[in-house]
Amino acid sequence: MPAYTFEALQADGQTRKGVIEADTARAARALLRGQSLVPLAVEPVAGDGGSMLSRPLWGGRAFGAAPLAIWTRQLAGLVGSGLPLERSLTALADEAETDRQRQLIASLRAEVNAGSPLAKAMARHPREFSGVYTAVIAAGEQGGDLGAVLERLADDLEERQALRAKLVGAALYPAIVTLVAIVIVVFLVSYVVPQVAAVFAGTKQSLPWLTVAMLGLSDFVRGWGWWLLGALVLIAICARLALANAVFRQKFDAAWLRLPLIGRLARGYNAARFGATLAMLAGAGVPILRALQAAAETLHNTAMRADAEDALVLVREGAPLASALAQKKRFPGLLAMFARLGEQTGQLPAMLQRAAAQLSAEVQRRAMQLATVLEPLLIVTMGLVVMLIVLAVMLPIIQLNQWVR
Repeated sequence: MPAYTFEALQADGQTRKGVIEADTARAARALLRGQSLVPLAVEPVAGDGGSMLSRPLWGGRAFGAAPLAIWTRQLAGLVGSGLPLERSLTALADEAETDRQRQLIASLRAEVNAGSPLAKAMARHPREFSGVYTAVIAAGEQGGDLGAVLERLADDLEERQALRAKLVGAALYPAIVTLVAIVIVVFLVSYVVPQVAAVFAGTKQSLPWLTVAMLGLSDFVRGWGWWLLGALVLIAICARLALANAVFRQKFDAAWLRLPLIGRLARGYNAARFGATLAMLAGAGVPILRALQAAAETLHNTAMRADAEDALVLVREGAPLASALAQKKRFPGLLAMFARLGEQTGQLPAMLQRAAAQLSAEVQRRAMQLATVLEPLLIVTMGLVVMLIVLAVMLPIIQLNQWVR
């Protein structure tokens, strides 16, 4: 039965919004009148019916990364307990936190009630549910074990979110320290140094070389600062446009992977995500070729994505997965080793998941080590720069005191 969003007037004059299921919009209005409501607007919720959820230009997503993991866990619990899928979606729609979530779940419920599989209903909302997500759901429905597959999917989403949060947390403090240091230095150079230098403008004493150098830097910042900022913005825009080109983006990503520390982190993060996705899909019963294609699409680094697609071609031609991955040097050897063990023992999903877990732990450890080293280095660097500025200000004062004496 189709679902409709409505806006209606209550008897007390208040406006009420919600979702209602009916065969037609006219039937939905009749149901609203039966509830002593005056319908003001009734619109279909289903993806092909013109819903706002199917229009990419309207608003943001109903589910972010963390809310989607929570919602998947809730759905897994309801379905795993034996509750029918339609009733599970109804319960989740009633507990939805926002109108957009309520409308999205109502749309899914309407499609399921009409006889559509859940995966097909989710595929009509690509902004909310990725191709990997719907592929896992489809495999769970085909295998008759949707509850367990949803639990596995929720675990994967939570692990991915936890890894991303730890990496962001490790980079956040150095980024804040760097930003504050730049603001302080620009303020001191552009405002404090010229004010102090003006005091000695009338004297005929020569200024120390450090003060002269700092005054030159101050004049440059005051005269060309805005131009320099505009040039940086222009460079950033040009770089963004250049990265939109597929060939340039792949070369840039390949060069990024060759960086001493950051490149190794990027390789580990992408390999962990690739391995975890491939393990989840293979464990859900998705054919290996389709699983490889979906896992490759989750890679942010286009150079590694190209390697994954090349490995897909080799597997399609009959090569073992481990051999195909071993030929791609951008992927860590650990992933190919565990894939080989999985193929030999018949436990490929479990071995891939173990490899992903080890790679994820390694990425977290290296990220924390890098952040631990960067934090004191940034603080010491900031202290040295501020000390040089203070010396440039204080040296003329000390020199003037000695001259007066």
